[in-house]
Amino acid sequence: MQQPERLEKIIEMLNELGQVDVISLANSFDVTEQTVRRDLATLCQRGLATRMHGGARRLASTASLSYEARRMNNIAAKSAIGKKAAELIPDASSVILNIGTTTEQVATALAGHQNLKVITNNINIISIMQSANLSSLIQVGGMVRQSDGAVVGEEAVEFISRYKADYAVIGASSIDDDGSILDFDSREVAVARAILKNARTRILVADQSKFEINAPVRIASIDEVDFVVMDAEPSNAFAQAARDAGTQILVAGSNQ
Repeated sequence: MQQPERLEKIIEMLNELGQVDVISLANSFDVTEQTVRRDLATLCQRGLATRMHGGARRLASTASLSYEARRMNNIAAKSAIGKKAAELIPDASSVILNIGTTTEQVATALAGHQNLKVITNNINIISIMQSANLSSLIQVGGMVRQSDGAVVGEEAVEFISRYKADYAVIGASSIDDDGSILDFDSREVAVARAILKNARTRILVADQSKFEINAPVRIASIDEVDFVVMDAEPSNAFAQAARDAGTQILVAGSNQ
């Protein structure tokens, strides 16, 4: 079992039991105690748990858990999506990424690229990319939404309009079978629209759970993105909408 899968399992245990111990986890996953300690350290760094003697316990902060729980949900699928999307982006290009747990996985995969120019309204991505070999790393200016580290609002939209990136990578909270790409916060949607408008090639990254969520604010339609990177084949209706729009669907883990 790879680390993303172990972390997801540990989160499930923390949510159910409230705390976990190193020895039991090592036996359960058939890994060393040192490996488990590294896993717990990762969760603690991300604000999902706090260390205790011999293990870790669930963090009490509901605000932190809300975003962190989403980050850990389907983490193996999101990691695969991130790697697939990163294959579309060559070294020495410019890329702009929005807030989202899946776009953070794209950033993690892009950290191995060379000489990228990275622009983002996601302060978590700034942390991920800080040690990468980049030509530049640009934080979008504006109001920070403390619940998840998104920079949103009119200032962020105006800031993004100063640039024209080679690639845009966006996530979304919801996707409809008719090809609608949706979210909940109109401020966040305005930023996502600006990102799409100011990029030459536009990539949507989303796992299958997005089809199960209904959000009210439209970011874009399928014909406004060039690629959709997913963890599995979408519904026939969505696939047809993509074909009609000339949008390519890439499935992580496949040879597409």
